[in-house]
Amino acid sequence: MTSFIKMSGCGNDFIALVEPVEAPAEGAIRAWCRRGISLGADGVFTLHRLRPQAVEMRYWNSDGGEAALCLNGTRCAAQLAFQLGWSSDRVTVRTGAGELAARRLASGAVAVEAPLPEPPSKTTLVTPDGAFTGWLARVGVPHLVCFRDQPVESVPLDDWSPALRRHRDLGPEGANVDFVEMRGRHDLTIRSFERGIEGETLACGTGVLATAAAALAAGLAELPIRALTRGGFTLEVLGETDDAKVKRWELAGEARLVAEGTLLPGAC
Repeated sequence: MTSFIKMSGCGNDFIALVEPVEAPAEGAIRAWCRRGISLGADGVFTLHRLRPQAVEMRYWNSDGGEAALCLNGTRCAAQLAFQLGWSSDRVTVRTGAGELAARRLASGAVAVEAPLPEPPSKTTLVTPDGAFTGWLARVGVPHLVCFRDQPVESVPLDDWSPALRRHRDLGPEGANVDFVEMRGRHDLTIRSFERGIEGETLACGTGVLATAAAALAAGLAELPIRALTRGGFTLEVLGETDDAKVKRWELAGEARLVAEGTLLPGAC
């Protein structure tokens, strides 16, 4: 039996394991994350205390594959550290993409400082569904950001995204896919199809940041940027830019503890 805490960060939900003796097995992660017949989650992370004001997290997608970075997961890890009393209002989270500073906001939300993006590049990919022009942006993990003139609610995301996510021009790792509708220079609506989950999620933190980087590069936006996600939550990108290039930025939004308990043998 395994003790767990269930968490949600703007609709991304996670199974958190606090200082487990060993990392969970790939098969167990896949089983636990199955919705309807197990606990269900977008992913699993472990959290270990390193020293005062510092923790380490490891993150796995629902397919059991480990990922270097999940920003909503990182925000949840920071919130959990606060709730456990390991830190008061600021904590450093060691991730596969480096150490990230997180802070608790007055509203109870959590902001995490993210790695600076690589310069986004514009590309056109051809699939059986047509030609898609978008921006390639990497924020710890790769994303293909496609801006749309029409409301993103009308995008057949599950039909278009698989071919884009695994497009040969993106290399063997492929990319997450984000369809975005700009609603001014500070507001946008986003839908994200994530690798490792192989489907749409209610929110994607790295997708919001990749979109912000692409929108800045395209001259479509300026900070701060508020992103309305599929789950109805708003993730905010805060920070500073210099000539449309990011100098420092944070991803901010709600992060909550939902439940705690024990994963029984039937969860597998």
